Amino acid sequence: MRIAVLATDPDLYSNKRLMEAGEQRGHEMVFVSVRNCYMDITANKPEIHYRGGEVLKKFDAIIPRIRPSLTFYGTAVLRQFEMQGSYLLNGPISIGRAQDKLRTMQLLCSKNIAIPRTGFANSPLDTKDMIKTVGGAPIVIKLLEGTQGKGVVLAETEKAAESVINAFKSLKANILVQEFVKESKGVDLRCFVVGDKVVASMERRAAKGEFRANIHLGGTGYKVKITPQERKIAVAAAKVVGLKVCGVDIIRSNHGPLVLEVNASPGLEGVENATEKDIAGMMIEHIEAQVGKKKKSKKVDS
Repeated sequence: MRIAVLATDPDLYSNKRLMEAGEQRGHEMVFVSVRNCYMDITANKPEIHYRGGEVLKKFDAIIPRIRPSLTFYGTAVLRQFEMQGSYLLNGPISIGRAQDKLRTMQLLCSKNIAIPRTGFANSPLDTKDMIKTVGGAPIVIKLLEGTQGKGVVLAETEKAAESVINAFKSLKANILVQEFVKESKGVDLRCFVVGDKVVASMERRAAKGEFRANIHLGGTGYKVKITPQERKIAVAAAKVVGLKVCGVDIIRSNHGPLVLEVNASPGLEGVENATEKDIAGMMIEHIEAQVGKKKKSKKVDS
């Protein structure tokens, strides 16, 4: 098969691993930079051009790894590949949902998947009441556009919370306010979902003096055995958002597992090192199975 990794940096661990895993299985792997793509949107002949004038040939499958800052353009490019008949490991609608933290929280709640108490408001005039709504300080304040733990602040007092929220609002930034689940103690679970099952899971522990467990912020990953309930919740969260491959972040609270986030482009380095599993290979195998089904159904139809 001819498979493209649609991303921005060919040197990132995750992108390199996907390229290697595909090549090891005999596929033609091509790295395609989102930023270098431009489109000819024409009826019956949708084309994707690459910087320099090359017209990209059709790919059997696309592995999208689109940064939040490029969601609008990246998903537009992805739709163009879809119009050409490429299989998408994750589709543009589901990626758009996952990149919008508020939308993700609303979707999870609509299917009774537990999350931390969460508030969202437009006006600084509602700040005090919003803090009360999530149970009062300490609270966690998150930028909707943040990623890898960036744009996430812990406010330990109500005055600090009001100051941070109002500062973000003065910059016209969209934020979520969430209860701080103290009993999690800076630990969360990253459940890696491929298809309809959790293929790997790790416990992430925050660095000393930090409450965010993200690996990119100095957190450490360890192999962990999750409970059947946590496994079920992770798969359900992926399905609600519509992702075939994703990382579902869960914390353990006194009233059960709570979903923190559903990540459409989860990093592979931390989870592969912690679990010693070939996650990139599993993603390629999933593509092989899905493209195979697609080809079989076309033969039946014809």
